[in-house]
Amino acid sequence: MKILFSTLLAAGVALAAPLIAQDRPVVVELFTSQGCSSCPPADEILAELSKRDDVIALALHVDYWDYIGWKDQFGNPDHAARQRAYAAAGGRKSVYTPEMIINGSTDIVGAKPMAVAQAIAAHKNDPLRVNLTLSRKGDSLAINAETVNGAKGPFTVHLLQYTPMEMTHIKRGENAGHAFEYHNIAKNWSVLGTWTADQPLILTAPLKGASPAVVIIQHSNAGPIVAAARVK
Repeated sequence: MKILFSTLLAAGVALAAPLIAQDRPVVVELFTSQGCSSCPPADEILAELSKRDDVIALALHVDYWDYIGWKDQFGNPDHAARQRAYAAAGGRKSVYTPEMIINGSTDIVGAKPMAVAQAIAAHKNDPLRVNLTLSRKGDSLAINAETVNGAKGPFTVHLLQYTPMEMTHIKRGENAGHAFEYHNIAKNWSVLGTWTADQPLILTAPLKGASPAVVIIQHSNAGPIVAAARVK
């Protein structure tokens, strides 16, 4: 099954890749749950995406399926709130799993590898709006950004870390009796503030431990993502 997902993702990129690829990562957020029987295929797709340098793949585990028998150990109500904010911004009345949001603007059923691959390839053509650089020194992260091409704010600046991989043996609920690997599990998500973009952004933020860190800059109110970078 993993070979199939990998092949389909590669095929989708080949079919939809722009003539000139930009050297900026596309952010893929997967809203998923250990208690959701439809989610394992999407989790496998995210695992394949996590291997790519041109994609920042993040698993945001939600908590709203916990009631059906299994409490997702990575579930966080803040992740569900972010998903609902995306739904409101996109005029959607409900949320679901597995859902992928590509660069903060394209929503796709997370278990459709060709659609995901094509959306990633399409977003590689997003215009450059913000140059973002990160520098990590121990438990401190320096963040520098500036707008280009006349981009206008306000932007929201997000900082998070992620666990590259963890396996869970699920004992109850719809996925009872199965063990799954989960990749790039989002944690320690915080909003550093609003950047009006009138001046370059210069920030220093603390990190918790040695986990990889990601900074996302996106239009306020769950708008499109204009820049993202990570440090490992």
